[in-house]
Amino acid sequence: MPSNRRAFLAATTAAFTTTPAVSAAAAPHRDADPGPPPRPLPHPPALPHPHPHPHPTTAREALAALLAGNRRYAAGHPRHPHEGRTRRHVLAAEQHPFAVVVGCVDSRVPPELVFDQGLGDLLCIRTAGQVLDEAVLGSIQYGVEVLHIPLVLVLGHERCGAVAATLAYLRDGTPVPGHLRLLVDEIAPAAWRTRAMPGDWAEHTVRAHAAWVRDAIRADPAFSSATVAAARFDLDTGRVGLLA
Repeated sequence: MPSNRRAFLAATTAAFTTTPAVSAAAAPHRDADPGPPPRPLPHPPALPHPHPHPHPTTAREALAALLAGNRRYAAGHPRHPHEGRTRRHVLAAEQHPFAVVVGCVDSRVPPELVFDQGLGDLLCIRTAGQVLDEAVLGSIQYGVEVLHIPLVLVLGHERCGAVAATLAYLRDGTPVPGHLRLLVDEIAPAAWRTRAMPGDWAEHTVRAHAAWVRDAIRADPAFSSATVAAARFDLDTGRVGLLA
């Protein structure tokens, strides 16, 4: 065998026989102690209960919470509770409102502001002049029977436009176009009942109609598990007063 070939074979054999030793010697460096194991990730913080403060569970407590919130609103010191991001996340799973408010669509009488309540506190149903129809009654029933809400509050208000339209029609036959006629037809009985009373006819009608809506809801057996009350909102003072 030529000398150069013998030299090549000898060098190759030496390389193969020493490589494992080199690898074995280097292994401890590649597998050096990595240090302590990684700390486990912390569990996400638990979301608070939808009602971190005592939640009204009876009609009496619910009405007291509404009136207390209205006092804050009227005094100009609202808390604007239950409006944060965490609250939204909690309510995405379930809701537990404590009162149904049947009110007017008037932009000056938003129940959540008037009663200083927040997300998930109130189930609000609003029609012009708080007029009842099947959709409204079905919505109230959803709150009372499905969500187990203990209180239904009918909220009329000062200077109601639906009442004004009704009185204008009864006084001089002012035309009532389209769907507005339903509002007039529903409010007119309260207006007729108070026509002979001294004082402000519109104010008497507002009160009488809110009381009639309350009584109609009370008389329906679908709502027998709830307490039904009526109130009037004063636009000038911001105060809500219960109606007898």
